[in-house]
Amino acid sequence: MISFLISIVVLVAGYFIYGSFIERKFEIDKDRPTPAISKQDGVDFLPLKLGKIFLIQFLNIAGLGPIFGAIAGALWGPVAFLWIVLGTIFAGCVHDYFSGMLSIRHGGDSIPEIVGKYLGNGMKQFMRIFAVVLLILVGVVFVKGPATILQGLIGVDVSILVACIFLYYLLATMIPIDKLIGKVYPIFGFSLLVMAVGLLGALLFLDYTIPELSPQNLVNMHANPSDYPVFPLLFITIACGAISGFHSTQSPLMARCISNEAHGKKVFIGAMITEGIVALIWAAIAMAFFGGVEELGATMAEEGHNAAWVVNIICNTTLGKIGGILAVFGVIAAPITSGDTAFRSARLIIADSFDVSQSKILKRLIVTIPIFLVALALTNIDFGIIWRYFGWSNQMLATIVLWAAAVYMKQQGKKAWFILIPAAFMTIVVTTYILVAPEGFKLNYELSCTIGIIVFLFLSIWFIFYKSTSITSIKEA
Repeated sequence: MISFLISIVVLVAGYFIYGSFIERKFEIDKDRPTPAISKQDGVDFLPLKLGKIFLIQFLNIAGLGPIFGAIAGALWGPVAFLWIVLGTIFAGCVHDYFSGMLSIRHGGDSIPEIVGKYLGNGMKQFMRIFAVVLLILVGVVFVKGPATILQGLIGVDVSILVACIFLYYLLATMIPIDKLIGKVYPIFGFSLLVMAVGLLGALLFLDYTIPELSPQNLVNMHANPSDYPVFPLLFITIACGAISGFHSTQSPLMARCISNEAHGKKVFIGAMITEGIVALIWAAIAMAFFGGVEELGATMAEEGHNAAWVVNIICNTTLGKIGGILAVFGVIAAPITSGDTAFRSARLIIADSFDVSQSKILKRLIVTIPIFLVALALTNIDFGIIWRYFGWSNQMLATIVLWAAAVYMKQQGKKAWFILIPAAFMTIVVTTYILVAPEGFKLNYELSCTIGIIVFLFLSIWFIFYKSTSITSIKEA
């Protein structure tokens, strides 16, 4: 319990201390007009109140990630706490802040356009495809996840629930951001926070024992440690509660609604820290509820006992009927509302790529319908396969965004070490994972780690000798 509470305190302190450090390094300009003001169109570019923006951003980036990912990550034991805390502060906050603030500085551009400005046109074209594929995978994941939970609650066939969620997604993807997202999402975001607070109360006041983050517990507690090494699998499994490339696709949505650059820290870093706390709570209660890490692994190994089942049983047992309904409602609302903004982001990325104006609903439909047809087809693929590829793609995107942010800082003549450290680490993670994973190349573990380090060293040398003058012609919007 002590290390768990210390972890929460460190996360909160990270917002005030390291968050302020990141903001200073970026050098905000409170008098600079933001895209919400200069490009207001009544659909996507629209100033919203700070409180609404924070709750929408939090809900957008949360989804099932800090819940399902944290539950899966808990199978490795208390080492998951370490990654959630350090990953959130030193990687996630940097990634989310720069992806949001660079969008503001570049007229509300989506992340592929921003990456292209600093890593070249070839990378821009790659990112356009890569980001859209990732967002469609996110949408599919966030359809099947809540549909499975809802089926357990109301007994309706999953295919009917999937169809209903898709219809909602289609509506939310196209209408002006203030008509649905701006009104309903803050309520959903608040419910997700209430759920987390309720579970925190259960951990503090009920008879639960959370494994301590002690030296003897900093080992791989997974039931199959040889097949599931901490590095790199834990760092792919717990993504949204530490660092997630999906966040960089969502941050531009709120970058188009922020009316002052001074709000960036509260929105982007604040939401990331909040998500880290949610992930920490779920990892802790997953370990404690069943009596320990080993017991959690044994329970999860039983047929039908997936992460959705864990959410359901924990919420209803610890919070009672009313609290359980509210908690599960929050868990359902979070992924659904992340799914629709994923499709909205995909629409905007495609529209930006082909310079298609989104002011008229017909043009929004032309872009949106093909996206949903592809997503609908993917729902027939096994959820586990979709989730694994989403996990690696998600962290790969985060890695690319970090390198782009580092190049931006170099172009500005500023120090970039605080970006290079997480960029280097995540480079090794994603390279090693795709080489060693069953869905990857299935190479030898030691060889995969070695290649990961070589790739990191190569990119580091490239960055050192990269001539920032080659992109000085690119001006911030």
